[in-house]
Amino acid sequence: MTISAAQVKELRDISGVGMMECKKALTETDGDVEKALDLLRSNSALKAEKKSSRTAADGLIVIAQTSEYSALAEINSETDFAAKDSKFLEFCNEVKNHLEENRVESVEALNNDFNEKREALVQAIGENIQIRRLDLIENVGSVGTYLHSDSKLGALVSINVDNFDLAKDLAMHAAASNPSCITQDDIDKDILEREKAIYKKQAEESGKDEKIMEKMVEGKVRRFLEEVSFVSQPFVKNPDQKIQELLDESGAAIVMMSRFKVGDGIEVEKKDFASEVAEQLK
Repeated sequence: MTISAAQVKELRDISGVGMMECKKALTETDGDVEKALDLLRSNSALKAEKKSSRTAADGLIVIAQTSEYSALAEINSETDFAAKDSKFLEFCNEVKNHLEENRVESVEALNNDFNEKREALVQAIGENIQIRRLDLIENVGSVGTYLHSDSKLGALVSINVDNFDLAKDLAMHAAASNPSCITQDDIDKDILEREKAIYKKQAEESGKDEKIMEKMVEGKVRRFLEEVSFVSQPFVKNPDQKIQELLDESGAAIVMMSRFKVGDGIEVEKKDFASEVAEQLK
């Protein structure tokens, strides 16, 4: 059976899948567009499953805001090339719009909402696509947002007073300085103990006596906490001023913060060019 260009275009417009895949599906289903669409969806799920084990460490950050909450999401692709693809950009925009129209509480729920579209995108682009992270912040007081120009770094910060400019500055600071916690008391205990163990080992290697070693460890822990605690950090727009001093000027306190950088915490296996070519040929 001869498949017309109009049929291929119709199926492509519906599915978003490449022309050759559409023509192949129409050929296998004797030109039946609905059956071809079902076949493409089946193939999309299969291909998405096969690619799901591949590392997706690139991508984009999206920020959605409503009158009740603000949301930060990370959507991953395998390469920066795919992250600039119009279909990927459209998918990211759909996720953003969905978050603005629907209160989604978890990344699992968000993935469920977009599973079919994600699988179709994997089919169209040929890379593993994942919605990796989602954070939701209630709009109490003021919520500041920051999204870097390349959309690969974003942050949300809420404060307990009505001061949008301050909240915006704090979001920019969080993006730039990457605080681990709001105050020193909020630091993850496991992280703190790991740092202490490192400093203790360094002190022991110094050969100093016990009391001096204790002071060395205490000093390093104090500096570490100052570096990673939001309110203890120097303000990026005015390094002579600590964030706590900036907050005190407005009688404000930080309620919540969230910061996503694309690919944070993902280990990427480095391959030589020959290995990459061989893998693609498989």
